[in-house]
Amino acid sequence: MSCDISNGFAEPCKSSIGGLDAIYLINYGDYTANDITYNGTNTDQIDDINSVATVYKFDLKGANSFEQTITSSRDNGTTFVEQTLTVSLKQQSAVKHKLIKLLSYGRPHIVVRTRAGQYFLAGLERGMDLTTGVISNGTAAGDMNGYTLTFVGQENIPANFLNCSTEAGLVTVLSSASIVTS
Repeated sequence: MSCDISNGFAEPCKSSIGGLDAIYLINYGDYTANDITYNGTNTDQIDDINSVATVYKFDLKGANSFEQTITSSRDNGTTFVEQTLTVSLKQQSAVKHKLIKLLSYGRPHIVVRTRAGQYFLAGLERGMDLTTGVISNGTAAGDMNGYTLTFVGQENIPANFLNCSTEAGLVTVLSSASIVTS
């Protein structure tokens, strides 16, 4: 593997936007490395994942974030990326309680859709662990009633881009998977 860089970056226009619009959960093990088709030699972009039948969509609004921290050690000769996704899901229910419990037991792969129309696959190989979950009832009438969840994953590389910019495109990348919203 070559460690030499091959291009630089010009200062971009101020045309982007931060934040997340939705996440889509895929049960861990619903695909294998052999099910993934990358965009030619660009292994940072996925064109197709063959075996996913169902994804579970969670709409997001407000303070949600997806951060990736690269950690390299010259002494150990290692590099890894810690992916951290924090989401707030509003309003508690028995159905959501059960879902949160199941999420804490599993380690789903998570597609993250940004407000800029980009789609990333977090937890590509190892999945994402729900490491912290807070169930809030608040104090005042306007306080949070719901769940704040933090998922963490460690991967060899940053989250892959998916070759799509719309939900219809995501369905194509996931080989016509069904999107479940409730």
